[in-house]
Amino acid sequence: MSYMTTSERQSLLTGELAAARTRVLFVHALHRVAGAFGLSQTTLLHTPSAEDLLLKSLIIESSLPASYIREFDRAHMLRSCPFTAKLRESAVPQHWNLAETLQGLNFPAELRNLMMHYAMPTGITFPINALDGNRLVFWFGGERAPFAQNEVNELAMIMLHALDAYNTVRRNEDSAYNALSARELEVVRWTAQGKTSVEIGQILALSDHTVNAYMTNAIKKLDCVNRTQLVAKAIRLKLIS
Repeated sequence: MSYMTTSERQSLLTGELAAARTRVLFVHALHRVAGAFGLSQTTLLHTPSAEDLLLKSLIIESSLPASYIREFDRAHMLRSCPFTAKLRESAVPQHWNLAETLQGLNFPAELRNLMMHYAMPTGITFPINALDGNRLVFWFGGERAPFAQNEVNELAMIMLHALDAYNTVRRNEDSAYNALSARELEVVRWTAQGKTSVEIGQILALSDHTVNAYMTNAIKKLDCVNRTQLVAKAIRLKLIS
């Protein structure tokens, strides 16, 4: 996107976010935003409280390698990360480059080494309030030059659209969850565990005919064509785990 003007890039990225009606599309749109600004990793997480120790428990969506998160949490780096407290106290974006000292952010050596090892010397965070009142953080990291202020301003505008997209996805997921009855959810959960209609009927004290009726209703409500697609979509929407 380097050949685009700032307004063209912003229009394209906000358009992709506006069109993201599912979690998969939303995550893809976030990755597009990261790539457009020369970054490789993106994360959406709950704002850490003073009591939080682990990054993993805060993550909503992330492209970070699992090994990075494990190492980060093993050393409780959330406490030593220099911008963690700022995320709770201020809505101002925080950005850094490990080759420079920006905004008074001093990274402990262990955290610096970890970020360098995973090619993330540059990063930026955007604290923002979600529809339900919870405070969230959009985080981006990668290997690029330090951010210019006009880039920070552009990304901040795009993040407002990203929040709208996330709120839309949440509303869509809530609607899907509420669309299924408790029995339909039970049937889908057991199907996801590999149980047949007969086996599910025995577990729930229902006839296999009734189980199939619940399954058919769930397939229609979630706009699927078969059980396999239903289970996959239910997992993706986090209706079942």
